[in-house]
Formats: sequence, C-alpha cells, structure tokens
Amino acid sequence: MYISKTIETKLGLLVFEGPVKGELLANYNMHAELSNFRPPDLQKAALCKITDFPEGMVFIVRNCQTVIGYVTFHYPDGYSRWRRHPAVLELGGIEVANSFRHNHVASRLLEIALSSGLMEKNIVITTEYFRHWDTNGNRMNVWEYRKMLDRLFGKFGFVVKPTDDPDIREHSVNALMARAGSELNKDDLILFERLQFKKSML
Repeated sequence: MYISKTIETKLGLLVFEGPVKGELLANYNMHAELSNFRPPDLQKAALCKITDFPEGMVFIVRNCQTVIGYVTFHYPDGYSRWRRHPAVLELGGIEVANSFRHNHVASRLLEIALSSGLMEKNIVITTEYFRHWDTNGNRMNVWEYRKMLDRLFGKFGFVVKPTDDPDIREHSVNALMARAGSELNKDDLILFERLQFKKSML
C-alpha cells in the first residue's frame, strides 16, 4: 500500500512517501548531506537497487524534488543467521540530512513506513552498530546516540533483544532490536528466539 503525506514544517513542505518504485526515485535528487553510508549518488543507486528486490521497500521524505531522508527494508544478507527465518525483514538503514534533523523527520518517516500495514506479518529487525553512527554530526558520544536510537525505535514497538551474534557482541553499545508484527504466529516467534543464540540453533 503506497502512502504519501505532506507536512508543513519550519523548513518548508516535506513529502513523506513509500514504498517508492525505482523509476520514481530515479527522478529525484539526493541531498548532498546524505553521505553517512556512501556518497549521495551511490546511495541513490543503492536505494534504487533495493526497490528491485521482491521484498524490498524504500520510504523517503523529500523537499520538492530533493530526497532529504530515507528508510529501507529488505531481507537480511544471505550469510546472516537472521536470513534463516522466512518472516524476518531488516531495517537496512535510516538517514536524514543533517540540515533537517531535530524536526522529528526520522520519527515521522518510521511512522509512515510502519503504519502502512505491509510489515505486520514480519519480524522487523535493526542491527545497530556504532561504526555506522554519525555521532559527530549529532554531537553525541556513542552511548548518547544509542539511547536516542532506543527511544526512536522504541516508539514503534522495537525492543532490544539479547543475542550472541558476534557482530553485535563486538562492542557493548551495539544492539539488536526487533519489532513483531501483529499478524505473526507463535511458531514465528519461537523460531526467532532460537536464532538469537547459536546453541539454540543446533
């Protein structure tokens, strides 16, 4: 279900929409500050690629024809333990241009995406690694940034989950968070719990 919502802010009109198709996204510009993961032009190409995945979803927020934020959803990488669960989707990335932060843009973007009803049969995970965080741009240390993420995702039903995943365990500030959709069955939840720890997977 495609959703589009226009909100007036002190920074101008912002259009929140998605999931967008690649051909629509190709017509937009990427804000120069969307460079946390890769340069803006390469990030745009990556977003377009995600829209080609059968399960891939990209939600954006734009000011006129310029994308100033996005959030992506897709299956976990093939080598990941979470890929063993057919109902798991990964929130692959969320980013807002620095000039538009502190205006609840990320929160509204997540609200649009998660109110679409498209992920109620899924467990949506987000793997939070401190090496990906823009702590300098937000003027926070890693623990302050982690607390901000806990609040942001927690508003939408995400809960920190224990795991022995080595990438998560690499640093104590890293976290696995998960949101269980309202239409999941008990077996899906049990399987996810087993995947949280390697010994339970044997």
